[in-house]
Amino acid sequence: MSDRTILLTGFPGFIGARLIPRLLADDPGARIVALVEPRMVARAEQAAAQLGLGERLAIQAGDITKVRMGLDGATHERLAAETVAVHHLAAIYDLAVRPSVAERVNIVGTAMVLDFCRACPRLERHNYVSTAYVAGARTGVVLETELDESQEFKNHYESTKFAAEVLVRASMGEGVPTTIYRPAIVVGDSRTGETQKFDGPYYMLRTLAALKRGPLPQIGNPDALFNVVPVDFVIDAIVAGARDEDAIGHTLHLTDPEPVSSAEIFTLLARAYAGREPSYQAPPALLDQSMRLAAVRKLFGGTPRESLRYLNHPVRFDTTQAGAVLGRKGLRCPRLPEYVGPMVEFFRAHERDAAFRSGAR
Repeated sequence: MSDRTILLTGFPGFIGARLIPRLLADDPGARIVALVEPRMVARAEQAAAQLGLGERLAIQAGDITKVRMGLDGATHERLAAETVAVHHLAAIYDLAVRPSVAERVNIVGTAMVLDFCRACPRLERHNYVSTAYVAGARTGVVLETELDESQEFKNHYESTKFAAEVLVRASMGEGVPTTIYRPAIVVGDSRTGETQKFDGPYYMLRTLAALKRGPLPQIGNPDALFNVVPVDFVIDAIVAGARDEDAIGHTLHLTDPEPVSSAEIFTLLARAYAGREPSYQAPPALLDQSMRLAAVRKLFGGTPRESLRYLNHPVRFDTTQAGAVLGRKGLRCPRLPEYVGPMVEFFRAHERDAAFRSGAR
């Protein structure tokens, strides 16, 4: 068995499950150890069996929120000695998450993973998956080189991911070779539409599904860009960045450099799903107030009120550093109009499937 180990957190999540086969294909001499919460081990083992990677993928029970990531001393020491790369994907993504939960997983969990990185004498790279929304409530252009600009945050998810990235950047100054990836809102595969759950812009599709008859309201701000990226692009970008020596020490915005507005996204989805366009403008302030009511949230397909702020937030993410790395591999981010068809068709095929619901309140 190879002693060249890649440690990965966040399996069997949407990105992690797709990333593992690509990482192993890109590094034939490596194996992956997926660190998984004890309560998720059975599900992870089932997902690993479906990938069919045999001994090249091992499931290790652990807990990133605990000292030594919940491992006993001997296991931690052996794993640290073998690990050459870490991919830290595990995080709480719920926009309405309780502060204590977000802090424990996103901040404490990242601190524990960083402690592990420091203990790895052969570490070549820490690949940390952050989010473009560490920018919080900032408007205008956000650079990849920027982090702390005294910004406010829209929710505890953003603020705790920001705090975690502060820790990661500090570790870079201590000599931990790191690349930070900041994806925008991740949607399904650009070719097949396949996704794991229907949240983010899929709430727009749920709204359209709930309003099948009658005129459609125009939801979204024509002056606010809404940045989404397909999961296959995110996977391609992480694999490319992880093998690019020039990406060490850099932060890469995995965002659409040519995003459309939130109003245009709703119109694109309405055309593809309902075969017609919105016919009247829904006042943003009225919509926000109405979404405080459970009955209205249900009418709009279970859309959480917290998500509305992203439809009215005018921000653009600069992709200079990501563009340089991805350009060397001939990669580009597909634009939403190019894959809205597969996205809508996958939704249409699974819109009644409870497994794709995101726990909307």
